Amino acid sequence: MIERYSRVEMARIWAEDNRLKLMLRVEEAFLEVLAPHKAIPAAEFKAFKAAAHQGLHDDVVALEAQSGHEVISLLSAVSAKIKDSAPTLNRFLHYGLTSSDILDTALALQLREAADLLLKDWEEVAGRLRTLSRAHAQTWMVGRTHGVHAEPISFGVKLAGWHAEALRNMERLRQAREVVGFGKLSGAVGCFTQVGPELEFQALGKLDLKAEPVATQVVPRDRHAEYFHALVLSAAAIERFALEIRHLQRTEVLEAEEPFGKGQKGSSAMPHKRNPILCENLCGLARLIRSYEGAVVENIALWHERDISHSSVERVVLPDAHILLDFMLARFKKVLDGLQVYPERMKENMGRSLGLVFSQTVLLRLVDAGLSREEAYELVQRNAMKTWKTREPFLKTLEGDAAVTKKLSKKELAACFDLDAYKGAVKELLARGGV
Repeated sequence: MIERYSRVEMARIWAEDNRLKLMLRVEEAFLEVLAPHKAIPAAEFKAFKAAAHQGLHDDVVALEAQSGHEVISLLSAVSAKIKDSAPTLNRFLHYGLTSSDILDTALALQLREAADLLLKDWEEVAGRLRTLSRAHAQTWMVGRTHGVHAEPISFGVKLAGWHAEALRNMERLRQAREVVGFGKLSGAVGCFTQVGPELEFQALGKLDLKAEPVATQVVPRDRHAEYFHALVLSAAAIERFALEIRHLQRTEVLEAEEPFGKGQKGSSAMPHKRNPILCENLCGLARLIRSYEGAVVENIALWHERDISHSSVERVVLPDAHILLDFMLARFKKVLDGLQVYPERMKENMGRSLGLVFSQTVLLRLVDAGLSREEAYELVQRNAMKTWKTREPFLKTLEGDAAVTKKLSKKELAACFDLDAYKGAVKELLARGGV
């Protein structure tokens, strides 16, 4: 991923040097459980660990240019450094293993570490959403469906819904972390022809990984597809929140606004512009992550016990998606930290529909007063359409309709337009949203 969207900690996890170190960590774990069976001296592991931390990337690249095989090149680079200081260990390096044993098990370690970082990001986002939701529990605005005024809602309730979705994404990531936390050290075609299952079990235990129950030569890619779907849904959540902020920032609405820093410029041509560029960026990055999912799912179907058509895909999409999602979560934290909320504008906009947002309450009070639902609906809709046309307040229109006032007094009608009646469920909704 380009530097513009790469944060240091996540980029480090997916850096090639770290990947090589994880591959050697897998080799080391296996050698440790192999050592009693092959009389590998404990002292030789010190030389191996030293070689593993010397930064082998350049050596591996140079060797791969000749061999055309990454894992062999890594083994050759290490062997060159330890052949004199650790001759016995060097003999048994990669003993009975195949490349995918190392690659797939190291990938599980990478994915688990990356998931932990994303979970930390989500926890910080959720914390900000909790704070904002509580602060705006009684900040009233109009709810919109189809982009049209519907009924009054609390901005705090809207944010509680975001928080509940954040919690779901955190749970999905935790589950995905478990699904992908499987390695394999079962050798070529996964049948333990050279080393036994017990050694695999012991070595993976050192890495805190589980053994793939029945591997081919690779860990089956349905695990990675399931994991990746959790990333996609996380990105989609951030996109949903960002899109709502973009809508609320439109000039005609202007009920909320992403932060606009001192000295920031909105347009090269129009100095007055304050564009929602942070949230637009988040929507664009979500599209990119989502576009990768098809390729990840297609990786599931490999020839026989394996081919490497999945490898090129994963080298691109796994680092990219994690780095982008990490960036998105960090950027959204910035948006929430500087989010501008305009309660007076929310009230003003709610008034633009002239009280029509209370139509359901009027409908139900007429039903309570004895009308059938069909009769009440026709009566309320007739007056609502008149309000749309005349731009006269809905309450005044209703008061002028004898069929309405026959069932409801002026006091009863006015009570239908009392915002306090909508406050009863706010506490419950915030609680349901985990706020």
